[in-house]
Amino acid sequence: MRTKTNKYLRQEMTAWFMSAPALIILLLFMIVPLLMSVYFSFTNRMLIMPPHLSTKFLGLENYRRILEQNDFFIALMNTLKFALVVVPVQTTLALLLALLINSKLRFIYFFRTVFFSPVVITMVVVSIIWSLLLAPGPEGFINSFLSHITFGAFEPKAWLFDKHSSLYAIMMFSIWQGVGFQMIIFLAGLQYISKDLYEASGLDGASKIQQFFYVTLPQLRNTSVFIMITTTIFAFKLFTQVLVLTNGGPQDSTLTLVYLLYSEGFTKMKIGYSSAIGVLFFLIVLLISIVQMKLTKVNREG
Repeated sequence: MRTKTNKYLRQEMTAWFMSAPALIILLLFMIVPLLMSVYFSFTNRMLIMPPHLSTKFLGLENYRRILEQNDFFIALMNTLKFALVVVPVQTTLALLLALLINSKLRFIYFFRTVFFSPVVITMVVVSIIWSLLLAPGPEGFINSFLSHITFGAFEPKAWLFDKHSSLYAIMMFSIWQGVGFQMIIFLAGLQYISKDLYEASGLDGASKIQQFFYVTLPQLRNTSVFIMITTTIFAFKLFTQVLVLTNGGPQDSTLTLVYLLYSEGFTKMKIGYSSAIGVLFFLIVLLISIVQMKLTKVNREG
């Protein structure tokens, strides 16, 4: 009995030893910064404290100021709008592309590379490229293309300089850049599905469409939940595109929560205030993730 206990103890110690590097990194770069943000959110902390000021406890003052100003709610609505469009569209396109490249087509590995290649390009480079494509006036590629296919009926737009189109333009190339990541995950899920299920349903007379709805989608349920949650988190982290292209404009039409946090903390140097925004942002994303998991759990049980 003692030998078995010692064996299990050694195994447990080995597991903790092997996990220690990852746990230390998690502690130093995630848990500690989160706790520091919570602490600073209750203070008047500045990025560079003036000599005549010291860090003071303000209680809920920073949170009260956030709720009294419109910037936070504008950023929240823009972020929600971005997520509500990008998440379902990107997920649907990823599934369709995964179905396409999972079939036996010629040059299928070439298409897999083409569809996935935008993912490996950094968002800064993607934003610069699309700023050229979305350039205002007839010299912009997209304006020129739309003008040609409509035989001059389309009037060139200033996509990134119009408050009505700037956020949708960012949505468009964000979907293009990120869809390959979800596609690869869906592809892995598709290849995990047993072919026996398709053969059995085919013998029962199921069509391709019926197989998709009654075999493919149910088998991809866990994969879809993972993709929906991760895509939602990525959508709420919208920042690089805004920083490179619009700086939150025009007229706050592309102002997002992460950009507002960055602006308050590193441009205006109000670390306490930006930490409060960060805490609220964390709670919002956590709440949405929990709701998504609860809803998908209910659907699975139903």
